[in-house]
Amino acid sequence: MAELYENKEIEEKVILLAVETGPASDTEACLDELAELVRTAGAVVADRIVQNREQVHPGTYLGKGKIEEVKERIWETEATGVVCDDELSPAQLRNLERELECKVMDRTMVILDIFASRARTREGKLQVELAQLRYRAARLVGLRNSLSRLGGGIGTRGPGETRLEIDRRRIHERISVLKEEMKEVERHRQVQRQQRERSQVTQAAIVGYTNAGKSTLLNRLTDAGILAEDKLFATLDPTTRSLRLSDGQQILLTDTVGFIRKLPHHLIEAFKSTLEEARYCDIILHVADCASQQMEMQMHTVYETLKDLQVTDKTMVTVFNKIDLLDRETVLKDLSADYQVKISAKTGQNLEELLGLLEQILRSRKIYLEKIYPYREAGRIQEIRRFGELLYEEYTETGIRVKAYVPAELYGRLV
Repeated sequence: MAELYENKEIEEKVILLAVETGPASDTEACLDELAELVRTAGAVVADRIVQNREQVHPGTYLGKGKIEEVKERIWETEATGVVCDDELSPAQLRNLERELECKVMDRTMVILDIFASRARTREGKLQVELAQLRYRAARLVGLRNSLSRLGGGIGTRGPGETRLEIDRRRIHERISVLKEEMKEVERHRQVQRQQRERSQVTQAAIVGYTNAGKSTLLNRLTDAGILAEDKLFATLDPTTRSLRLSDGQQILLTDTVGFIRKLPHHLIEAFKSTLEEARYCDIILHVADCASQQMEMQMHTVYETLKDLQVTDKTMVTVFNKIDLLDRETVLKDLSADYQVKISAKTGQNLEELLGLLEQILRSRKIYLEKIYPYREAGRIQEIRRFGELLYEEYTETGIRVKAYVPAELYGRLV
């Protein structure tokens, strides 16, 4: 009888590497975040090593002396690889792998790996594969050896892990196919946007740094039932849900993929159709983790990403989340926002204040209407109920007297 062997996935143990060219606190914060990314991808952090240099070494990322130190630590900790906090060039990747004689990954590879494990919908999977292939196409030579070392999840998920010797021609052929499929997905998304626009319902995009609590907020407001975990990029695919407020007004809320510093260019390109949900909405709900020591940096990253996506001239509401984790009175302000509110999406604290603010914003976007409609135009009342806010309705001898707030684009038709 043949002996059966249990096929266990090898657990990756990695050392984090960074080059400090600026303030030390920023480098440490970046490494803290990289460590969280690595853990999310399923690996263990064995150590972290930082080198002070005026600039990153163009050939090997680290200087020669520091490379020797890293080699020694790899041997001492029995690490299976290293992860660099910056995106490596093909030459840096190839040279560093040759010097260290182990798997070499960079921040982008880890993020792509996490995205590959998180994608659930067809669109999400297409976007991740497109981003991975674009990344690999530019680094095929440098990646060839590292991809041949299978084992462990980090840096090996998705396309490329089973076809190690894939050439540039086949990668670009696959990219062309994915681009065509993405065009079809984008057309479908455009149709959905047009349908929402025709419905005259105000739309809000929930944006924010990864793990700020966006999905938890959507679940709390709409019972969306989407995954909400204390992890980076817990949810990847956008979800849209309708929220009816206490005064009868309706708003569509869309949860978007979380932002992160040094967000890979390939990901921004691949996820542009998803991220552009923010461009087509009326209101931005910017969820900020006020319990994080890095809140200011995270908020800056969100604003910079929105600027890159050309998301401008939107009503901005900063939602300072996780106030239940603050152990002292903290001054929270965002000078870039039109409105701000402090809540806890997890406990529901101050949620009524947020809902009241949304009612106020929606009403400010409408025009007050007071009119008596003849009974033959009773259908107009239904239109007001559907798209506006009906405050008063009285049936008189001459017709139906109404007081309401209606969208500006409907006002001309209703007077």
